[in-house]
Amino acid sequence: MQYPLSNPVQLAHLLMSARKAKGLTQAAAAARVGISQSRLSVLETDPSSLTFEQLLALMSLYELRVTAQDKRAASAPGSW
Repeated sequence: MQYPLSNPVQLAHLLMSARKAKGLTQAAAAARVGISQSRLSVLETDPSSLTFEQLLALMSLYELRVTAQDKRAASAPGSW
């Protein structure tokens, strides 16, 4: 499934939903990526201070990947 993100609120919801889908507490997820539980709590509320390294670590933990896609190509007629 794809989750197109266009603002920080959507990323915050994705991070929280993905963690819960994996059955992880904030404390457990945070420990596995090397941050504090309080830091993860902040990121799940307002990811504006999220570093790219933290994003990659969390996405890997949640078995998700980060991709970039040209908006025009995604909405072109006849595209898959």
